Amino acid sequence: MPKSLITCDCLGSQHVDTDGLRKTTGLDVKSPCTALCTSQIDRAAAALAAGDAIICCTQEARTFEALAAEIGVDPAPVLDLRDRAGWSADDAPKLPKMSALAAEAMLPAFPQKTLDIVSEGLCLILGAPKVALAAAEQLQDHLGVTVLLESADELPENRAYDVVVGRLRRASGALGRFDVVIDALQQVEPGGRGAFTLTEPRDGGRSQCDIILDLRGESPLFPAHEKREGYLRADPGHPPAVAAATLAASHLVGTFEKPLYVRTEPLLCAHSRAEQTGCTRCLDLCPTGAITPDGDHVTVDPEICAGCGACSAACPSGAISYDAPTVELIFRRIQTLARAYLEAGSTAPRLLVHDADGVEMIALSARYGAGLPADVIPMDLPAIGAFGHAEAVAALAAGFASVSLLPGRGADRDAMEAQVALARAIAGEEKVRILDLTDPDAMSDALYTESAPAPIAAPIRPMGTRRQITRQAAKALHPGTDALPLPEGAPYGAVLVDTEACTLCLSCVSLCPSGALGDNPDLPQLRFQEDACLQCGLCAHICPEDAIAYEPRLNLSDSALQQEILNEEEPFACIECGALFGVKSTIEKITAKLESHSMFAGPDKLRMIQMCDNCRVNAQFHSQDNPFAGGERPRPRTTDDYLKKRRDH
Repeated sequence: MPKSLITCDCLGSQHVDTDGLRKTTGLDVKSPCTALCTSQIDRAAAALAAGDAIICCTQEARTFEALAAEIGVDPAPVLDLRDRAGWSADDAPKLPKMSALAAEAMLPAFPQKTLDIVSEGLCLILGAPKVALAAAEQLQDHLGVTVLLESADELPENRAYDVVVGRLRRASGALGRFDVVIDALQQVEPGGRGAFTLTEPRDGGRSQCDIILDLRGESPLFPAHEKREGYLRADPGHPPAVAAATLAASHLVGTFEKPLYVRTEPLLCAHSRAEQTGCTRCLDLCPTGAITPDGDHVTVDPEICAGCGACSAACPSGAISYDAPTVELIFRRIQTLARAYLEAGSTAPRLLVHDADGVEMIALSARYGAGLPADVIPMDLPAIGAFGHAEAVAALAAGFASVSLLPGRGADRDAMEAQVALARAIAGEEKVRILDLTDPDAMSDALYTESAPAPIAAPIRPMGTRRQITRQAAKALHPGTDALPLPEGAPYGAVLVDTEACTLCLSCVSLCPSGALGDNPDLPQLRFQEDACLQCGLCAHICPEDAIAYEPRLNLSDSALQQEILNEEEPFACIECGALFGVKSTIEKITAKLESHSMFAGPDKLRMIQMCDNCRVNAQFHSQDNPFAGGERPRPRTTDDYLKKRRDH
């Protein structure tokens, strides 16, 4: 039996073409309700009891969850057709968009990977005595509180919480495992009569805590501090902010499930080889400092990672990829939306990518404004930063006329602008844009007034890695084009070799992390496969002759998939056996430079430079000053030799 779609026209405020949806989606679509959440809730109960139902209302999701619990069944998934499609000032039919949204809802959901974070409620409060001690008084019954004061002038007599004196040198970690280092640390001596005394100050005191409540009013302890879980910061001069932070701290006790936002493939990482630094894209972008170098690759601290997705969009090799949801699911959603919209009989859809803030803006625009145009299909992501140039180009190749990104408050604008610039260089300036707007009406106006270009005539749905999808999509968007120039720092391009300076030492080949540079075991050649090049910079850094440069571009011809010779020379033939070895020009240069050197005086020494390894060893062995020959071996010492020196023999 097909899944059933339970629709509602919300008191007649929208039109739902149930017959059309039944034909375009293949689902069992009943005639629409008018008040599914109130007077017709019995229809929702019947659908829940029957199972395999999708309820087309997210506004009252809590009502339907409570109903499912009441009748003892699992809650049904919900789908928003009203705010995203039905409530709109556009008179064009909404059936294609509703069909696309329903098709997307049918995609299987991948299980989310999580990490358990345990907080025992150990809280460190920083700040001036007046505000810090007041917060400690409120939290003492809920958390294990320690207050760090910079002076001992106002030590409280309350022992319901701990007080220490000192200076915080540094803090690291996240919720459940903060590490702090305190200098000039003094602890309270609880015994004795009168005021409390303190221990002698000492530097480098280390401690751990689960929560940090920062009420100092100074610079935050962490980059992107608002994304550091367990770190709560408030302006001490703003009592409501202090109260909100204190209340939030009181709830951070127990076991929490933290999503594992990214997955890593260290073997694909091009960060470093032989202590030479190459690609640092993810390190430069990570706002929280969760990514750190770890030898030849990088490592991600899952407890610090805030899941912005910028590293996944920028990684040239796929060593880091977003996993909540997976990159594969994002591509499937894009292609499913485009295919279902086009198969429903319409043309030229436009894609609007947004995060949780965008959900609210769309809902406000739909309820109080013009809503979304009928050809604009919204796609929400937990982290809009994971939507990079590959996803944008794939959307255009799938049939979307344009792609608009609506970033929320926590989005990394710089990282997004770099990805959009790369997407525009590949797809076209007018096809990808950022709507950096916070007003729902301004968002609607921008979408209604957009003049989108014509979409691709023959949509495609490529598969593979992000690099492979980008290349296939770009070929479809630019048929007959050999190469596209790209901005500096792009992860696609060619390696340029100065053949006059290159000595074919092949240091670059040994360090290339992707295998784009290769050699020929039979001839002195430097080979290059452009499609595999990550433009990581390792080969240019390691080249002793500074003979390597880069040209950022996207080569769409078949030559990018083949190995091409960047430099080659005639091999040198051994003067003894004729075996080919080395490079002729290099052997001749070395011979010319060393012929006047004292260690190579005489023709026999210079001849060895022109011999292969086997012949050189043979010549050295038979020479007069054979380095392999030793002096006369000493005679072994025997028992007789030992006894001769004893006086009793």
